Amino acid sequence: MEYAISIKNLTKKFGHFTAVDNLSFDIPKGKIFGFLGPNGSGKSTTIRMICGVITPTSGSGKVLGYDLVKESDKIKQNIGYMSQKFSLYEDLTVEENLDFYGSIYQIPRKELEERKKELIEMAGLKGKENSLAGTLSGGWKQRLALGCALIHRPKLLVLDEPTAGVDPVSRREFWHLVSRLVKEGITALVTTHYMDEASICDIIGFIYNSKLITIDTPENLYKTHGTENLEDIFIKYVKELSNKDVVSSFKEIKASRNGDEKDEH
Repeated sequence: MEYAISIKNLTKKFGHFTAVDNLSFDIPKGKIFGFLGPNGSGKSTTIRMICGVITPTSGSGKVLGYDLVKESDKIKQNIGYMSQKFSLYEDLTVEENLDFYGSIYQIPRKELEERKKELIEMAGLKGKENSLAGTLSGGWKQRLALGCALIHRPKLLVLDEPTAGVDPVSRREFWHLVSRLVKEGITALVTTHYMDEASICDIIGFIYNSKLITIDTPENLYKTHGTENLEDIFIKYVKELSNKDVVSSFKEIKASRNGDEKDEH
């Protein structure tokens, strides 16, 4: 089996602080990998190592067949990255943003023109080519950011909380686009706090306090925990690992409030 991402005993320390501790996993090509965990658990540091942005303290790994340490430049050339924060140029138009990112990857002009047409069509941006990015709604900005991340035909798409703050309709449309891309052969690594999005993933890894707690398919996790609700599984891990008294569900919160209201009467 060919792996898009293969890491072994990956560790990153900042002074005496261990941000990522001995992570190992393999992600096959053409799959969606959901990387889940609370804020501060080590997700972003792991992604930065996988993207070749920072060097691991120890351990090894390959991304798209390239060595994490020795071939980080080649990794950067073959991945597309999209973050939760809109990082494009708001004073440039949709087309100008695509032109800018095309120039970064030194795509020949003729090829770039063809690629822009493909991406504008794919993202449903036709008719908005001359709109300033800053005037677009959250959903349209998201589509533009995805188009820019794909401009150089990457083989791995890294999505770091890509739908944070986006309305439910736009979220579903976005994931429909991502699913189409994966079906065409791209591999996707995604972090998200939306468990309905995580359920779309082929493989899920859960990280907590810098350590990988589990990695499995959603279906196997459902069987193991006796529920088909990933949010319940997520909360269960946090409760067990942190000893926090986390409320089990929103129904409990509402029931508790209603109970308080009855007591007042």
